[in-house]
Amino acid sequence: MWEPIVQWFFGQGNLHLLLGIIIAFVVGSIIGRRMSWSRDEKKKSITSKGYRSLFKGVQYILSNDHDHAIEELTKSVKVNSDTIETYVALGNLYRSKGDIDRAIRIRQTIILRPNINEQIKLNALFDLGVDYRRGGFLSRALKTFQQVIDKRPGDIETLKEIERIFEELKDWENAYRTRQRLSRLVKGEHRHILAHHLVEMGKAQQQKGATGKATSLFNKAISTHKECVDAYLHLGDLYFGKHEYKKAISIWKKVLNVAPQLTFLAYRRLEGAYSKMKDLKPVESFLKECSSGNPDSFTHMALARYLYNENDIKGALRQIQNALTLNPSSLEAKKFKGEILLNHGSETDALTGYREFLGSLDVPYLKFQCSQCGLQTDELQWQCPQCKRWDTICLIDSTGGRSTATINPETGIKGER
Repeated sequence: MWEPIVQWFFGQGNLHLLLGIIIAFVVGSIIGRRMSWSRDEKKKSITSKGYRSLFKGVQYILSNDHDHAIEELTKSVKVNSDTIETYVALGNLYRSKGDIDRAIRIRQTIILRPNINEQIKLNALFDLGVDYRRGGFLSRALKTFQQVIDKRPGDIETLKEIERIFEELKDWENAYRTRQRLSRLVKGEHRHILAHHLVEMGKAQQQKGATGKATSLFNKAISTHKECVDAYLHLGDLYFGKHEYKKAISIWKKVLNVAPQLTFLAYRRLEGAYSKMKDLKPVESFLKECSSGNPDSFTHMALARYLYNENDIKGALRQIQNALTLNPSSLEAKKFKGEILLNHGSETDALTGYREFLGSLDVPYLKFQCSQCGLQTDELQWQCPQCKRWDTICLIDSTGGRSTATINPETGIKGER
């Protein structure tokens, strides 16, 4: 069988054909190898460019040059679109620059990828929720974070984001429940936050006219955290509104024991309640007790106002001087001193007093600062409007130090939530 085939190959005409086939095979193999090598080299070159851009992007991030970092990371993504980490970094950079729309689109691109790792997808969902919240899309953010918490029930950072959104939406009941979940997962102090949530729930009930529910919530806040001054103030306000002045006074006086540095918040309230009872004498005893136990300029000013109303001019001036000794930049004290001297002293003394007052007009009356994020403001709230921490707003005194006062001493209510 093989003999005819062999004779055909070694025939005179067919031998040239055989050699041509062999030569073509060898040449084809060489060309194929060269083309494959060229493709590999090209691929290596492209990959190398992608890594170079990625490396440059990281360098720019470290030097805080976000514009150039975005430029280089975008180049890297165009070269190698499979690098999810690069997309994540790019989304974070767009968010930091305030370009929330692009950041959102990048997160959505990651989430929609087929066969994506579940943890990577959940991380991208969390980032998307943060982007939505930064962009003001609170409902979308809440829904997105809920998708994450459904898969990772113990995710602390996601729960904190959910709590923050509930607070911004003033959904205090859900904020309270979320903080309860956090308290079971995170060691530390949670009572003061839970108490503030209860107070906010109580305020909402009080506005609706449900004083019974409000009373219960304020009392629950106090039992949760006995130093929650806001709860004492509003519970006293509630009793005052119902003309139960003795109960209101009893509640407000408790501030002296739980937070002596914040007692001044109750001064005007107590004065108002005693005046309704037509007996201001207990105010003097209370203020003198406060001034001896925890002296501050606010206490001396409250006592000065009381003594002035009782026609004790010398006593009032003495208390004003005590206030100025503790807080030399107090505009309230200087103004009140000038008024008293103008009405009851010599014109020369009054002129001197007002000269001191006018020289202080360029000094801020009160400045507050958050001990966590450093925000300075004259808006006095129990929760910092920037970092959203509770009980971190401190009064900056005249020497540049901080006290723990967190509300307007003039009225005791300005800036309350």
